[in-house]
Amino acid sequence: MTALPKHVDIRDVSLRDGLQIEDPIPLAAKLELLAAVAATGVKEMEATAFVSPSKVPALADAAELAAELHNFPGIEFSALVASPNGAKRAIAAGLGSIEYVVSAADGHSRSNVGRSTAEATAQIPEIVAIAHDSGVTVEVIIATAWDCPFDGPTPPQRVLDIVAAACVNGVDRVAIADTIGTATPRRVSDLVTLVRPQIGDIPLGAHFHNTRGAGLASAYAAVVAGITRLDASVGGLGGCPFAPGASGNIALEDLVYLLRDSGIGTDVDLQAAIAAAGVAQTAVGHPLPSSLLRVGDRILGT
Repeated sequence: MTALPKHVDIRDVSLRDGLQIEDPIPLAAKLELLAAVAATGVKEMEATAFVSPSKVPALADAAELAAELHNFPGIEFSALVASPNGAKRAIAAGLGSIEYVVSAADGHSRSNVGRSTAEATAQIPEIVAIAHDSGVTVEVIIATAWDCPFDGPTPPQRVLDIVAAACVNGVDRVAIADTIGTATPRRVSDLVTLVRPQIGDIPLGAHFHNTRGAGLASAYAAVVAGITRLDASVGGLGGCPFAPGASGNIALEDLVYLLRDSGIGTDVDLQAAIAAAGVAQTAVGHPLPSSLLRVGDRILGT
């Protein structure tokens, strides 16, 4: 067993992955949520996505939101893109980091971006070049790394092929994502064991959903396997609009609670994270799945 790390970096994804499945909310409400998440102490946030407004209307105000990010110094903001044009739009809006998502399953890839996995992978070199020419970093996130709602279990080799393409083209980071919340600790350990030797010194992150109740256990398994970068969303907000049945990112506050009691540090203030989850719940107007939002922290209380 790998020794547990002393610290795990957490990127909050509530403003993008969290809101993409929701009905659009006003920019003012997004900025209120952004301020609440920033108050938790997170050092990284996924702010929005530069994708087709017709496909993801909740994020149609990406450029307007990006124009406000300068008000939150000390946080590294990133934006998701699905094409070279999206990368250009994100860079023009001032983002210093972009994420390019490639689904390892053809069914989800076609539903998500209208291209096969091979076609999406083939765009990695152009997107990396666009970003690096502007001094912007690039992360390739591999979606449906374990399972696809259309194609079933994802063969690990499909993930490794995307990893290889990302690494050979000089990406700055790689992440594997459990898009529909089907991963379990054993499967997480198995895939991380295959991926880590392929990426050298490139940082490897992971993204989990709690759709089937195993998200936190899978995140912990990833940490045990050596991953020190995780995504989470305040309140457990979020889901994939192009993957039937996918819901519930792991909640930032629930993850911090687990890591804290495992002796693993984060940059996140737990009480502030619970408060931010409350702001998120108010913004979307329905209950969120966060456990700590419901019952509070056993040490500090609510």
